[in-house]
Amino acid sequence: MKYFMGIDIGTFSSKGTLVDEQARIVAEHSVSHEMEIPSPGYAEHDAENTWWGEFCTISRTLIQKSGVDPKQIEGVGCSTIGPCCLPVDRELRPLRKAILYGIDCRATKEIAYLEDLYGKENIFQRCGTPLTTQSAAAKILWIKNNEPEIYAKADKFVTGSTYLVAKLTGQFVIDNYTAATWVPLYDMEKLDWVDDTSLFCRRDQLARCMWSHEIAGTVHEQAARETGLAVGTKVTTGTADASAEAFSVGVLNPGDMMLMYGSSIFIIHVVEKFTMDDRLWAGPYLFPGTYSVAAGMSCAGTLTHWFRDNFALDLEAKAEAEGTNVFGEIAKLADGIPAGSDGLTILPYFSGERTPINNPNAKGVIFGLNLQHTRSHIYKALLEGVGYGINQHFEIFDALHMGTKKVMAVGGGTKNMAWLQAVSDISNKRQHVAQVDTGAAYGDALIAALATGFYRDSAQVAEQIKLRYTVEPDPEAYEAYAPFRSRYNRLYLQTKDMMDEF
Repeated sequence: MKYFMGIDIGTFSSKGTLVDEQARIVAEHSVSHEMEIPSPGYAEHDAENTWWGEFCTISRTLIQKSGVDPKQIEGVGCSTIGPCCLPVDRELRPLRKAILYGIDCRATKEIAYLEDLYGKENIFQRCGTPLTTQSAAAKILWIKNNEPEIYAKADKFVTGSTYLVAKLTGQFVIDNYTAATWVPLYDMEKLDWVDDTSLFCRRDQLARCMWSHEIAGTVHEQAARETGLAVGTKVTTGTADASAEAFSVGVLNPGDMMLMYGSSIFIIHVVEKFTMDDRLWAGPYLFPGTYSVAAGMSCAGTLTHWFRDNFALDLEAKAEAEGTNVFGEIAKLADGIPAGSDGLTILPYFSGERTPINNPNAKGVIFGLNLQHTRSHIYKALLEGVGYGINQHFEIFDALHMGTKKVMAVGGGTKNMAWLQAVSDISNKRQHVAQVDTGAAYGDALIAALATGFYRDSAQVAEQIKLRYTVEPDPEAYEAYAPFRSRYNRLYLQTKDMMDEF
């Protein structure tokens, strides 16, 4: 029997899975950790203790729990939170805490400088995506400008998956999906770094670009001692957590789409060709010849937490007393509330908004309140507000002829059937939920199985993905939502200027 391991390092926790030849999970383990916020707008991780330390802990625990001989583990794959920036020395020792992805906003001055230097439109045309706080390249420049002593000692600038693979194999690699977010260092036409990287760093200080399913190297002796893996175990290039999660539910081919219901909404749509639109984020996907269009809304599950804290403390007490889940209790509030929440419409921009409006100044709006509305209406309208925002993306995808064939819903929000049904009814789109919902770590293990040749191609991987259920849209509800879809779009346009003022 052959086995494949996948480990994902997230913002607040890390998770690992060990799967067998039938793609069945034989062991799982997770570890929680903190995100450090040393200053407002900063977000950091301790790479050595959190990233590598938890990778080692999870790897050893999976082997112990399963009783599997490490020599039976054919391959290992890893994923980490988006494009982080970590300077390391020649001995692969971190020179500072890792600067995290777009939630770390320290490099705003560097972003403004780069936009003035290259021009926003030129950056977009070359990279396929705007320059934002998501860019690790701007954070390299921040280190250069603000921490020159660290910058001078740096041998490499790496992201999370690069660091883990280097610790395992000694090889410095980065997958094309993640590298594309290092705007403006990545050239989409070349699928490689730009020719002149000197403003940021030397070319040899950047990892080698590869595809996620390629083998980067094998586990060396020191890594074997720390992780419990066998020397010579094959290691994949790795990828970002979102793309690994998409892979985990069979989002593999053009027309496939992942809709992630988490604290925010994240979307990955696989397309046949490079597809640019300044409302979205374009880039390569996991395999040669495939590309992705990504999108993300700032608030989703965070709104249900906001609702709980401000409108449903009684339901929280009830859930605690009865041993039930508070969000399950809250979800019942949507029962009986009609499509459109009796005229109540909410813009879910409680923390600005990413795609498709890309406006950090956007504000949340509760519109249409009257004396007949209850907290149940507000709750249903929150779910619908996120649904209207998701629908805007579907409309853009359709206008760009992206050929959406399959929508796989993932994340904690898939447990809320009222939410899933509202989104399907608003957008007239069918959503599928996979039987295995473990997430990115499961995707990492499947990528390892593909990379080691156990699966001949992605089509064979897709055969392993079984559906738990499908959410069908209600045609009558779709028609009932028509005026509210229009109102949602107009409401932002008519309040945008005021939002920017305050």
